Amino acid sequence: MEPKRTNKEILGKGVQRMAIAFIFMFISPVIIHSAFKNQDHPLYILILILGIIGAAFAIFMAFRGLKTIMESMFGKKNNSL
Repeated sequence: MEPKRTNKEILGKGVQRMAIAFIFMFISPVIIHSAFKNQDHPLYILILILGIIGAAFAIFMAFRGLKTIMESMFGKKNNSL
């Protein structure tokens, strides 16, 4: 029986998702901060909502990227008991 190897294609997808999450982890707080600095602007609520959605997307992509990376290293989890 040969040892399991890392699936490089799936690993690449996971790293790509982590890179997207990393970008949004820096962009979203900047957007939220700029929204709070300009509370008298008419688009304040829209910019704040955009920043919050970006932050939630960063968290989602980070979890999804980690799951994909773990899947590439250890294979899919089998739930058949």
